[in-house]
Amino acid sequence: MSKMKLIPMIEAAVFAALAVILDLLPSIRLSPAISISFAMVPIFIVAFRWGLRVGLVSGFLWGLLQVVMGDVWFLTPLQFAIEYFVAFTFVGFAGLLYRPVQQSLRNGDRKKLLAWVITGIVIGSIARYFWHFVAGFIFWGESAPEGQSAVLYSFIVNGTTVLGAIILCSIVLALLAGSLPRLLKTNNTALNIDRKAS
Repeated sequence: MSKMKLIPMIEAAVFAALAVILDLLPSIRLSPAISISFAMVPIFIVAFRWGLRVGLVSGFLWGLLQVVMGDVWFLTPLQFAIEYFVAFTFVGFAGLLYRPVQQSLRNGDRKKLLAWVITGIVIGSIARYFWHFVAGFIFWGESAPEGQSAVLYSFIVNGTTVLGAIILCSIVLALLAGSLPRLLKTNNTALNIDRKAS
């Protein structure tokens, strides 16, 4: 593997491991079913640094590491695949905003940069929790309070979680606003990365 492909993949793995570490920190628990953390932040950073493909790889590796560490709730193979491989991979969809993030960096426009970063957080968070929502009403419907539909229950649980994650991750990256240019900039000229494929 050439250097221009190896460096992003190494970063994808390192940031996935960092997400696992952040996931070990205490989260904000609103109820037994709803907890909020900022563990997605490293995946967002690598997605903004390298684009969609690297973001998806990093999200997938994060899910894989969760499984390796045994931090899983396993009901069926399909539920397992959706919640630990598909959902975690979809966090990387924040990388869809790679170009405007990098353009804002080049222009030195910090307000636009922060706006694009927060928009990317919204995209990546909703992309992930859409799959948790689907798994929620298919596999976890029996946890719904009596008289409440499985779809509504999953929407409330995952909707609250995704809203909390968006707010918390946005706050964390806003607090890092002064460091964002250094965190998100890559030396893509030296690495000759083809962004059209990202």
